[in-house]
Amino acid sequence: MNIIDEKLEKLGIEIPTAPKPAANYIPYVITNNLIFVSGQVPFINGKIRDDDTGKVGENIDIAKAQTIARRCGINVVSVLKDALDGDLSRVVKCVKLGIFVSCTNDFHDQPEVANGASDLMVEIFGEAGRHARFAVGTNSLPRNIPVEVDAIFEFK
Repeated sequence: MNIIDEKLEKLGIEIPTAPKPAANYIPYVITNNLIFVSGQVPFINGKIRDDDTGKVGENIDIAKAQTIARRCGINVVSVLKDALDGDLSRVVKCVKLGIFVSCTNDFHDQPEVANGASDLMVEIFGEAGRHARFAVGTNSLPRNIPVEVDAIFEFK
C-alpha cells in the first residue's frame, strides 16, 4: 500500500472502479508526463441518481452541488488511478481542474460549487493537489447533471 492509498484509507475515501465512457471518447490521454482526464459526471456504480439531476439555483442548492462536485472528483481520481496502473503515488501535481456547473441565469457562485472537487484534490494529494482551475456556469450538461469535472495531472 502506497502513501496515497494509506491517506485515502485514513480519510475514509473509497475510490471506485473507473466509470466507462458514456459516448465516443476515451477516459484519459497520456502525453509526455501529463494525463488529461475526460469530463467526469456523478456516477455511482455506473448510474446517476435521480436526486443528482437538475440545475444549481433551481432544485440543487450549493451544498448539494458541492457534494456532487466531490463525487465527480472521486471519479476523476478513479480514472487517474486506472491510467497510473493503480499507483496514485506517481502523481506529481494536479495541474488544473475544469468545473462546469449547470445553473440558472442568476446563479453566480460557481467557485463555491467547484470547491467540492478542489478540496478533495488537496485532501488526497496535499500540496500536490493545489491546482489552477476554471469554474463556469452553463445552461445544460449531459443527462441533466448539475456538475461535470475534467482534470490535468502531472505524473512520474
